[in-house]
Amino acid sequence: MNRFADIVLPLAQPAYCFAVPEGMELREGDAVAVQFGRRNFYTGIVWRLHDNPPQVKRIKPIDHRLYDHPLLDDKQIKFWEWLADYYMCTIGEVMRMALPSLAKPKASSDEEFRSMEFRPRTEPYVALTERWLDGEALSAECERIARRAPRRREVLEQIAAFDEKLKNSEGEIPRRLLECDSSMLLALKKAGYITVEQREREVEQHAEVAFVTPALTSSQQRVFEEIVISEETGRGVHLLQGVTGSGKTEIYMAMIARTLARGGDVLMLVPEIALTSQLIERMERIFGSRVTAYHSKLGSRRRTETYIRQSQSHGGELIVGARSALFLPTRHLQLVIVDEEHDTSYKQSDSAPRYQGRDCAIMLSAMYGAFTLLGSATPSLESYANALGEKYGYSTLKERYGGAVQPRIIISDTIRSVKRGERKSHFNSALQRAIADALEQGEQVMLFQNRRGFSPFVACPDCGWTLRCPNCNVTLTWHRAADRMECHYCGHTAQVPKSCPHCKTTDLTPMGFGTEKIEEAIAALFPDARVARLDRDTSTSESAYNRIIGEFASGQTDILVGTQMITKGFDFDNVAVVGILNADNLLFIPDFRASERAFQLMTQVAGRAGRRQKEGVVVIQTSEADNPVIGWVARGDYEAMARSELNERHAFAYPPYSRLVRLTLKGEDATILKQCSSRLAEGLRRRFGGRVMGPMTPPIDRIRGLWIVQIMLKIECGRSMSRARELLRQELDEVGKIKEYKQISIAIDVDAQ
Repeated sequence: MNRFADIVLPLAQPAYCFAVPEGMELREGDAVAVQFGRRNFYTGIVWRLHDNPPQVKRIKPIDHRLYDHPLLDDKQIKFWEWLADYYMCTIGEVMRMALPSLAKPKASSDEEFRSMEFRPRTEPYVALTERWLDGEALSAECERIARRAPRRREVLEQIAAFDEKLKNSEGEIPRRLLECDSSMLLALKKAGYITVEQREREVEQHAEVAFVTPALTSSQQRVFEEIVISEETGRGVHLLQGVTGSGKTEIYMAMIARTLARGGDVLMLVPEIALTSQLIERMERIFGSRVTAYHSKLGSRRRTETYIRQSQSHGGELIVGARSALFLPTRHLQLVIVDEEHDTSYKQSDSAPRYQGRDCAIMLSAMYGAFTLLGSATPSLESYANALGEKYGYSTLKERYGGAVQPRIIISDTIRSVKRGERKSHFNSALQRAIADALEQGEQVMLFQNRRGFSPFVACPDCGWTLRCPNCNVTLTWHRAADRMECHYCGHTAQVPKSCPHCKTTDLTPMGFGTEKIEEAIAALFPDARVARLDRDTSTSESAYNRIIGEFASGQTDILVGTQMITKGFDFDNVAVVGILNADNLLFIPDFRASERAFQLMTQVAGRAGRRQKEGVVVIQTSEADNPVIGWVARGDYEAMARSELNERHAFAYPPYSRLVRLTLKGEDATILKQCSSRLAEGLRRRFGGRVMGPMTPPIDRIRGLWIVQIMLKIECGRSMSRARELLRQELDEVGKIKEYKQISIAIDVDAQ
């Protein structure tokens, strides 16, 4: 009997049917090589095996199988299908995003494809030779060589004393965990003390291991027990709200140890790639080689090795990564932790599927029958509402770990400071005094400005001309260090203008300020201070980022100026002062989430101050000193913010009381784009009535040469989202049939942020 397989390819296409060659053993989830089109060979995933021939004249056969085990299990297949359906994209688009690049080669011939197939690298593993496995013999040898080769003795004793749980299945020690150079290992091997073998990296698989985690305080122990009860009673999801510095990580560690000890896998998500290195270092001290990092800044080979290894893992591994780690094919997932669950970085918005990492983590966890722990000092209102409605378990930690006190928050009125002549450059007198006091005491300062570059734009003081991007409807930002104007949307650069092209004025004025300008201004105000800047311009690589953070952590830098990159996840002992330089930038954004996000961001950055026993100081500079959001931040009153925002959102049916679907239409011809958007909105109103908002022009209505129009669809909670997606697809299909609109691209963003 002929057999066929539906194969998913990494294209924005549905699955295609191929013939299974006689004698080829295949399972659903296998990776295969197939010829698609006249010349191209692609990696595909076997989605369904069947005996129903397609209604075509010729069906191509599968070329060959890539691995001796399936890449995906049935739960991952189900997860991909749910994600494609919910976020309204194709399975191929999910595959394109989920698989690391080297796991899905593409070539123009079978020979080229086979040469590109991935083969995992090996790494050295070290073990004592049989002669020196006897402890007494080794001790005597170490005493004998102690005086003439002390370093050799140290390494041998280190190998002998190595923790058993960190060894591989052969009893060997991973080379990367030994504190010695390669020349020493070579010398020990030549002398017959050790063997060095190249093997694929292994993770120890002991079912019962006692991990030494930090001792919990009474408050942390109470919360830990509440979380365990939630897990054991099958609640599924638990929200942990703990003030900054309260020790949420210690509770995570206790839950991780509990899960790993029984052989389960743990997935821990963090919002920023930058935070993983510090966290992994901390986790490795307790969980050893069971810790695996996974994020987009790792090399393609390392990501692919991790992916393939996970597809045949036996469990007992801790994966720490950004949202992309959701797609690792873990086999024994029992616990998912989403740290800083409120963070907007969990939302993929650039390309399909435009998924929300936190929500997908909860769904993936449910499919595996695992438990989800959400953590944040300032939970998203969606999660908080679920906790209030008892859909989630809920615990709070309201005091800082180790007796540390909450920082003292000072609201500094910028308008008043200007009137009194107390403002120098960009710093009110209250912030100036706080910085001076901290530097005098040998303490450190962090300054937050939510805009990079030197100046947001350069303007002519006479006619008002500004230099704008030719591809986007935005002004170019002046980056003084690089001496160029740059568009932060398309990357276009231009020379800094010497004069106005209209009125020929040469005295062009930089308007506003970014982190680069703050760095220069604070260095002028405190010339003896060592100042550094952390933003996308300075952290162009992982090494550059680690250098900046390392120098600040070690006290080599006194003042750190930065964007949102400095606001979360860091635990610096000596930071006494945090300055928020322009809170108004956060408050006046045309977005119904503006107040919530401003509160979250300011609270997070304020939490960097005074992380130990000494009280820290936070200075918030604003021209809106009476704004309720500023007051909530100053009092640390999350509940008041949440009550106010939830009441307002309930009145206007915004999330969490509805689901938003945003349609973004783009095209080169503004007239055709307007016609298409009007036609689509009219059709949607026939199906959804008053739930349709738009068409509307976003604040930035042209990016990379394409004009932009948006339509928003609001579906009340309690209404069927699956039915709404079905009706939306029908209307999009109708619009797609119109020839004039073929040039218009339409991006669908479900649960738009």
